[in-house]
Amino acid sequence: MTYVGRFAPSPSGPLHAGSLVAALASWLDARAHGGRWLLRMEDVDTPRTVAGAADTIMAQLEALGLHWDGELMWQSQRNAAYQSAFDTLAASGLIYGCGCTRREIADSALRGQTVPGADGERPYPGTCRHGLPAGRQARAWRLRVPEGVEHFEDRWLGPQEQDVAQAVGDFALRRADGLWAYQLAVVVDDAAQGVTDVVRGADLLSSTARQRVLGRLLDLPPVRYLHVPLILDPASGLKLSKQNGAPALNTQAPLKTLQGAWSALGFAPLATCADHERFLREATAQWARRFP
Repeated sequence: MTYVGRFAPSPSGPLHAGSLVAALASWLDARAHGGRWLLRMEDVDTPRTVAGAADTIMAQLEALGLHWDGELMWQSQRNAAYQSAFDTLAASGLIYGCGCTRREIADSALRGQTVPGADGERPYPGTCRHGLPAGRQARAWRLRVPEGVEHFEDRWLGPQEQDVAQAVGDFALRRADGLWAYQLAVVVDDAAQGVTDVVRGADLLSSTARQRVLGRLLDLPPVRYLHVPLILDPASGLKLSKQNGAPALNTQAPLKTLQGAWSALGFAPLATCADHERFLREATAQWARRFP
């Protein structure tokens, strides 16, 4: 099978040091396996999209030598594909309407003393699974998650497992604001682009099991996963993110910027590299030896 990887940033601001770690790892893994590296703008959450951010991200990648293959995909142009997947699941009785607000879900979880996940997420308690309460209308649409533990091998972190029904519950595929949920969009898009390997930040590890479950219910090919470490803000201990005000990458010094991301991935500096193009060649060779 020909390797196909992808980088899928949200155009809510420029790339920062944390997002570069995921971009570089994804690019290196694709090149080390002689594969293609695709770029997708995950702008399905349109209220968070910042005008001009996508152009900035593309310019940053180009300046660092992280060139992508093929045409750019935009999630905002793929409503028909998401609707088709949704209709397929609905025809099998796997979708139901939910009238709960976020506050009600949180309060219900607290009353049930459910344990939050690693990312603070509490499982949906199934309030509307057997029908909407009297006087309620559907706000969001949820997937009926099957019982059972989902097992998978992460190429960085090793064996992983999650009982999605217990840890997450029936998760939303269409949100109360009418937008498609990230979980549905990413699974449908990876399949449409023929992605075989997903390399991304460890903050998305908790989404992997539910994405595998959803892909299987849609009869889509499984993909391999590799989740890389996050860069944390030394002051707050939170991951670097656009929401936390992480500064944009310095593309005026591409070699230094790439070396920083390389070190964050746990590799020794490539001190003999005179420019970023040579750095990428040597880094690709080292990556291939570590992740054959």
